[in-house]
Amino acid sequence: MPVSEQPLAERIARVLAGAAHSSNAEGSDPSAGEKVDMVWREHLNQAVAVLHTMREPDAQMAAAGDADTWRRMVEVAIEETDVTA
Repeated sequence: MPVSEQPLAERIARVLAGAAHSSNAEGSDPSAGEKVDMVWREHLNQAVAVLHTMREPDAQMAAAGDADTWRRMVEVAIEETDVTA
């Protein structure tokens, strides 16, 4: 199984930054990669909010795997996030 080298909150924040700035989403920049690299930290609070929502698996997710493990994994992602950086 592939494992990311970036923390989950950072990956979510980068997606949110990309959505805000890229013309492929809500933004206007046709090549927003550099902008995303500069501003993704501004989206960490939103990313943590997403993680808080993800803590509780839905019924289909719980049926597919171990809900307690999922919850613990998401909690670790929340705990390792430094929103003050």
